[in-house]
Amino acid sequence: MQGLKRILTAFTLAVCLTSPGKAQQQCTNGFDLDRASGQCLDIDECRTIPEACRGDMVCVNQNGGYLCVPRTNPVYRSPYLNPYSNIYPPPPAPGAVPNYPTVTRPLICRFGYQLDENNQCADIDECASDSHQCNPTQICINTEGGYTCSCTEGYWLLEGQCLDIDECRYGYCQQLCANVPGSYSCTCNPGFTLNDDGRSCQDVNECTGENPCTQTCVNTYGSFLCRCEPGYELEADGVNCSDMDECSFSEFLCQHECVNEPGSYYCICPSGYILLDDSRSCQDINECENRNFTCTSQQTCFNIQGEYKCLDPVRCEDPYIQINENRCMCPAENPGCRDQPFTILYRVMEMVSGRSVPSDIFQMQATTRYPGAYYIFQIKSGNEGREFYMRQTGPISATLVMTRPVKGPRTIQLDLEMITVNTVINFRGSSVIRLRIYVSQYSF
Repeated sequence: MQGLKRILTAFTLAVCLTSPGKAQQQCTNGFDLDRASGQCLDIDECRTIPEACRGDMVCVNQNGGYLCVPRTNPVYRSPYLNPYSNIYPPPPAPGAVPNYPTVTRPLICRFGYQLDENNQCADIDECASDSHQCNPTQICINTEGGYTCSCTEGYWLLEGQCLDIDECRYGYCQQLCANVPGSYSCTCNPGFTLNDDGRSCQDVNECTGENPCTQTCVNTYGSFLCRCEPGYELEADGVNCSDMDECSFSEFLCQHECVNEPGSYYCICPSGYILLDDSRSCQDINECENRNFTCTSQQTCFNIQGEYKCLDPVRCEDPYIQINENRCMCPAENPGCRDQPFTILYRVMEMVSGRSVPSDIFQMQATTRYPGAYYIFQIKSGNEGREFYMRQTGPISATLVMTRPVKGPRTIQLDLEMITVNTVINFRGSSVIRLRIYVSQYSF
């Protein structure tokens, strides 16, 4: 037996090992990896090793190794010729090559695979067989020859634990973001709507469809504005429009009277006036020129602002005699004329109501200047309200000045007296202008 041990070289059966943590399979000595099938196949050393056995030794391949046995000694070859029989076969004829049995090489699968019913290496589904070592917070994903541990969407792996990803922190949403375990939710500010991508927001055009404004709607980014048409103003609610009372803005909008209407206004003039093209100013209608009056043929039509007057002819009272249509004279030879003005001249003028003061309204002067004479001008009558006074502007002239505003309609009659004093001939006399002033009702 000791000799047998010396001549036999045996190699034991190999097993396939996989290094921990590596997916690449390794085979022990005597086996080689078949990459096509992923199996460890026995190496036939009798073919690959030149002169594996020398002398009278014969090479017999084994699973994972080989044996060198005597060519002619039946004691050593019988166990290998028939490993299942205890009967030794007769020795071979001289020169014959012994018939050693072919040893069947068992199939060994690499790590992560196992033999199926067809004697093929099939992948082991560690996830289905619950043979994985994934954390309960993880999910198992089967792979060829192994498995991986991963996290569901919305989580990330940190030190073996699946932790929620705060998508809001990374700006996943354009406007409003709410983080939830494993996911997130995007919403938009008022005036925006969420797009189909679930993340970005789009402006809502509130002006389309039903108009939220009572008049004009203007869309803005994220909102809208209401505008009103000319003549209307926006109410405090920012939506409704109410009529603007333009007439309340200023009393000067119209020269006479302003009439408000929805969305606008218009000006009107009093009777006796027409509205000018500027739509605010009033102009007097001259009824006397248009012959739109009712005076008699004996009367004279006198136009004033907004109306007209029918003036009767001048009639001189005794002891005056009429010189012409507007002058009366008191003859010097008539004793009744001793203390009366020598002449009375009738004049008529018109004036608007509320005329600004002080204002020069009438001028009076002597027609003839005598040597040694001087003239005194005064208001003889009609100035009970002290609205006027005479201002002498030269040796023979004076001006009637209005000092207080006079409101119409009103008729004022003033006797303006010019006193002539002549020291040479010791003469004193006077003349009067009887001035009738028609003050119209309006200031225009």
